Amino acid sequence: MGAGHDTVAAELVRRARERGDDAHVVDVLALLPYGVGSALRRFYRGSVRHFPWAYAALYRLFLRPGAGRRPGGTPLARLAGGRLRELAERTGADVVVPVFHLGAQLTGHLRARGLLSVPSVVLVIDFAVHRQWLHPGNDHCLCLTDDVAREVRESTGTSAWTCGPVVAPEFSADAPGAAGWRGLFDRLGPGRPAVVVSAGAWGVGSHLGATVRHLTNHGILPVVLCGDNERLRREMSGTPGVVALGWVTDMPGLLHAARALIDNAAGQTAVQALAAGLPVVGYRPIPGHGADGVRRMAALGVSDVAEDETVLLGTLRRLTAPGPARTERIAAGHALFREDAMTRVAALADAERARR
Repeated sequence: MGAGHDTVAAELVRRARERGDDAHVVDVLALLPYGVGSALRRFYRGSVRHFPWAYAALYRLFLRPGAGRRPGGTPLARLAGGRLRELAERTGADVVVPVFHLGAQLTGHLRARGLLSVPSVVLVIDFAVHRQWLHPGNDHCLCLTDDVAREVRESTGTSAWTCGPVVAPEFSADAPGAAGWRGLFDRLGPGRPAVVVSAGAWGVGSHLGATVRHLTNHGILPVVLCGDNERLRREMSGTPGVVALGWVTDMPGLLHAARALIDNAAGQTAVQALAAGLPVVGYRPIPGHGADGVRRMAALGVSDVAEDETVLLGTLRRLTAPGPARTERIAAGHALFREDAMTRVAALADAERARR
C-alpha cells in the first residue's frame, strides 16, 4: 500500500546482499488469490484520494488501538498462507520479515499454528503502531522508537527492539545531486527558501492548492511532490511560484537541497528527510495512521505540527532560518537512527538456525 513499504523492503534486500546473504521481496497482496490483493489496493487508494472519511471509519473499526474485540486482518491474510509457505520452502528462507501489517498478520497466524518453520521478524515502519501490526504469533519485532517497542511487548508479549527507521545510506551522506536542485530553486525562486510539500507516492493531500498559495504569498518556494498523480501535477503547475514534480528519482539530492518538509503521513518521505537533516512539519495529515503518526512524531520531539496556516508559516520561518531551533530539530531526527535493522534480523536468524 504505497511506495514506502516497497522502499523499506528494497533497502533491507540491499543490506542483506551487501552482507553476502540472499534475499527475496514478495508483495503479500500478490499472494492473495482471486485478485483480492489488487482490489484491496484500488479500494484503499481510491478511499484516501477521494473519500478520506471512509478510510477514517475503517481505521477506527479495524486498526486504531484500544480495548475490546474488533475485526482483524487475519482471516484475509490466511488466504495467502499456502503461497507464502511454498515460497519460504522453495527459497530455503531462514527468516521472513514483514514490513506491512497484513504480512505481520499472516506470519503471526502461520507461526502460531506451527505452519511456518522459520521465524518471523516484523519491521514496524510506523511511528504510531496500530493493532494490525500486532500478532502474538510473531517471534520478534523491530520498531522505530522505544515507545513503539514497549507497546508491542505490552500488547503481545513479543520480544521487541528499537532499530530506528530504515533508509538508504544516500540520504545520510552528501548528495551529489543537491547542487543541481539548488540551482533550479535559485532560478525559479531567488531568495526564497525551498520547502518540499509531500503528497506521497499517490499524490494524496487536503487543500494543497490553498497551502501552496499561502506559502508563495509569504516568500516561500513550495516544491510539491505529486507522485504518480498527473492531475495534481497539472493543477500545481498552474500555480505561479510553485515547483510541481512527478515521480522523483533523486530524492536524496532534493531533500539535501531544500530547507524543510511539509509532511502529511509520517511515512518514508518523513524519515528520509530526517536522515538528510531536513526539519519536518506535519500539516493536514491524511486520516487514520497518517494523523496518528504525525502527532506521535511531534510528541517525540523530532518534528513539529501546524494546526493552521498561520502556525505553519511561523514554524517554517523558524526552522528554515539558521539557528538553535533548526539545529535542535535536525539533531533530534538524527538520533532516531540507532541500529542496522538487517544486522538484528541476521542475528536472530543465526540464533534460530543454531537452535534448530
